[in-house]
Amino acid sequence: MTRSVIDPITRIEGHLRVEMEVEHGEVTDAWVSGGCFRGMELVVQNRTPEDAAQIVQRICGVCPVSHAHASSIAAEKAYGITISNNARIVRNLIEGAQFLHSHILWFYNLAALDYVNPLNALKADPEDAVALAIEAETSMNTDFFQLKNRLKTFADNGQLSIFSGNWFEADGGKAYKLSPELDLICTAHYLEALKMQARSSEIAALLGGKMPHIMTLVPGGTAFVPTEQKLDDLKALVDEVYNWVSTTMIPDTLAIGANYMEALEFGKGCGRYIAWGVFENQSMQLADRYLPMGVLDEKLNLSDVEESKIKEYMGRSWYKGSDEYESPYFVTEPEFTGYDVNDRYTWVKCPNYDGKPMEAGGLARILAAYKRGVPFIKDGVDDMLRALGAPGDLSVAQSTLGRTALRQLETLYIATLMKEWVDELIEAVKGGDSEYFRAPETDSGSGTGFWEAPRGALYHSEKVKNGRIEGYQIIIPSTWNLAPMNKDGEHGPMEQALIGCPVEDVEMPINALRTVHSFDPCTACAVHVTEPATGKSFETVTNPWGVK
Repeated sequence: MTRSVIDPITRIEGHLRVEMEVEHGEVTDAWVSGGCFRGMELVVQNRTPEDAAQIVQRICGVCPVSHAHASSIAAEKAYGITISNNARIVRNLIEGAQFLHSHILWFYNLAALDYVNPLNALKADPEDAVALAIEAETSMNTDFFQLKNRLKTFADNGQLSIFSGNWFEADGGKAYKLSPELDLICTAHYLEALKMQARSSEIAALLGGKMPHIMTLVPGGTAFVPTEQKLDDLKALVDEVYNWVSTTMIPDTLAIGANYMEALEFGKGCGRYIAWGVFENQSMQLADRYLPMGVLDEKLNLSDVEESKIKEYMGRSWYKGSDEYESPYFVTEPEFTGYDVNDRYTWVKCPNYDGKPMEAGGLARILAAYKRGVPFIKDGVDDMLRALGAPGDLSVAQSTLGRTALRQLETLYIATLMKEWVDELIEAVKGGDSEYFRAPETDSGSGTGFWEAPRGALYHSEKVKNGRIEGYQIIIPSTWNLAPMNKDGEHGPMEQALIGCPVEDVEMPINALRTVHSFDPCTACAVHVTEPATGKSFETVTNPWGVK
């Protein structure tokens, strides 16, 4: 029996440690530890909900829009506001731009180097790469001859720049399986992805005033009012990103996946999923969102969310107490006791739904949308399952490769929706609709914002009195995925996904790394605690909202 440790996990947001017990070439036990300690709940105490929508964006620079959105939805429920149709469209566009940025970033610049070896591309014949790109029906926006020369300059100088520090020699160099020509194509797309991220953020900045940390998404709607010039710019940017996504990401996914089919056999996780839903339809109902809400059990039976079933457990995390608390009665009293996998080993709390760990993220959203019969998603999933050699078998999706591949279908769906929303906004403006903001109906109340960040289910809940926040709670997507063991000793979703992963090289457990990256973890978001210098103390469960 051997211990294999990856610390820190690189190419993620934040600081993460994975410790695994390996026996006979397979992970038999695993512990995931979030190393960040930070927070926001008490920062917004006694502030206005309008302030909170701006402040909570600082939880994460990759998905700030989602935090502003969830916070605004919670405030709108407390205020008694239903936003206007124009505000709905604009907010969908800003959120969609952020999702596109995050998905492109994750697939190419965070996860791709688990499968793509740019150094192997030095062996490629650029002419053969062109022929392969034509055969694979993937984009060719880069001069492959010039790119190979650039890579050679990196290698000759001994400075690999953004490609350094990776495990290209794992398993004696056999862990990477793409041909030199496919490695060259995917390396080209890796570099192109940097530009497409920027284009996506330009869309968010155009509508939000700046990016990250937009300024126009506010409780009551949006402060953005389109002009003819801005609509023209918006349409051009959306079309450019759509054209790249539609000709690049799905072909790359299928080409890479075909060489790593064994990754369909590990990384299953807990087999249960939550998605609160994202992108509002005109009905403004969670189950009618473009990517709808859904809770799925082990048999993938679909049900609606019940807020009362959300709980948090602290017995394996660095907080006082070892009880389980119901939403919104969360307790947050930090107490670091040392790293001990037999006791407490992480700053990440352990949320559960109906007493069970749940996976959040792109796979959860895709499965919920599939079960609700969203046509684009249903057709796309069926097509991808056929391409992966498992038609109709959703269990194949519940794997490291499935989790990685199906999220790209969501990317294409969102890029398609962006084009539709731009056209919808243009028509609304032409029709004379100029309503973008609605004022509060009341200054007291409570509300919960069920929403999605790119990494999964996002929960913001607040209590407002006389226009000021008395209590605020947040559950971040990666808190679900990175959760430690619960009170029954059941591992969290990522820990379960790691158990069973094949390990050929305990010093470079590449399949474990692929599995971790398939979740796109964000520990900067997963921990949301603060101990203010003002002398405020954290309240006990008898005073769950921290109201003094």
